[in-house]
Amino acid sequence: ILGEGHLHCWISTTFHQSTILSGLLYRGFTLFLTFLFYTSYHLSRKPISIVKSELHKNCSTLIRPPNLNGTDNETWCDWAPFDQDNYQTLFGAVDNSFLVAYAIGMFFSGIFGERVPLRYYLTTGMLLSGLFTCLFGLGFYWNIHSIWYYAFVQAMNGLVQTTGWPAVVACVGNWFGKGKRGFIMGVWNSHTSVGNILGSLIAGVFVSSAWGMSFIVPGIIIASTGILCFFFLVEKPEDVGCSPPQHHGPEKGMFLFLLSLCDIILQGVMEFSLCLLFAKLVSYTFLYWLPLYISNVAHFDPKEAGDMSTLFDVGGIVGGVVAGLVSDQTGGRASTCCVMLIVAAPMLFLYNHIGQHSLGTTIGMLLVCGALVNGPYALITTAVSADLGTHESLRGNSRALSTVTAIIDGTGSIGAALGPLLAGLISPTGWNNVFFMLITADILACLVSV
Repeated sequence: ILGEGHLHCWISTTFHQSTILSGLLYRGFTLFLTFLFYTSYHLSRKPISIVKSELHKNCSTLIRPPNLNGTDNETWCDWAPFDQDNYQTLFGAVDNSFLVAYAIGMFFSGIFGERVPLRYYLTTGMLLSGLFTCLFGLGFYWNIHSIWYYAFVQAMNGLVQTTGWPAVVACVGNWFGKGKRGFIMGVWNSHTSVGNILGSLIAGVFVSSAWGMSFIVPGIIIASTGILCFFFLVEKPEDVGCSPPQHHGPEKGMFLFLLSLCDIILQGVMEFSLCLLFAKLVSYTFLYWLPLYISNVAHFDPKEAGDMSTLFDVGGIVGGVVAGLVSDQTGGRASTCCVMLIVAAPMLFLYNHIGQHSLGTTIGMLLVCGALVNGPYALITTAVSADLGTHESLRGNSRALSTVTAIIDGTGSIGAALGPLLAGLISPTGWNNVFFMLITADILACLVSV
């Protein structure tokens, strides 16, 4: 009998250990897959910022082919309709076609994400995003010069890209508890910067020879990751017999869920949403306009400007990890964001005034600014969203995380749309005014987070 007891104990212990090991493997695999998925989302957004300086450049410094028709020596090398004096306004219109559609769609994306299996939702979004990204690049080969074509394609891409963020955050939140969430999600959220870096480098390879491929290759990549998602993503631990993390519990009724959700919105969602609005205004202005700024001010060619701009995203990776680690140790998400935002304001001022004095200064300032600007942005969109979405009052309701994430990121996306729009309108008056706008937004982000 004693032997049987030992045997049962051994079997039980072995089964428990194998279940834990299986859960760890699935958690790691889910973290890797969702990292890959959202890397591809950002990778496909980045080419437009690299290609801008190719669509409109200083033709007077180039040798004009002798067989080229036309007489305008200043714009012969530009791509119509971006060959006119209002090219910056047109660039702003293309950017905002994507960003306004993204901001509007984000408020509805969480609702759809609650009701559709995440695997199907992400797969459909990535396949469609690949299609519209490729369509933008095909404008080069089809010789399309209509601003309405590029604006429409970007708007459609903005809508389908809203499938990404609420779904991947909800998926990660399903697998991970709250203990080291800031650090884990700080590392995981580097997918944003990694995607921007890869998107810049890939676009830079083709930008001077055939800029259409700067979009087509990223479009193929995100469509391919959509296929991987369909075959390999596991949405919840329960789907493979693993134990859910600690924040899961009995499901609440719809009425109690709505009451709890309203309480959470009043407790923290609104202040972090407004903070993210201003933080994303700054971050997305850099995302869409930094290569053009470097090209205009430092006089780099499009590829060199694109490569140099990746340093901002390298700094963003470090900033996101540090913000998550510090907030885990101190328990203060808001205070961590506030301190980084306070320091970011003078750094932006210094970058604009001394950032182009030497190569070393440029590299150092881009790394520091990237860390300070993207650190709070990364913390709010990941750990803070997950904390609020798995709050005790919402315990066990799988809809909450996707909804809270969509509310926060949807509000932030309004800022993401405003930043590039304002940059397009203000930049003709001088880059100093653009940086004044960014510093003001940074200070406002700090004030609303206090």
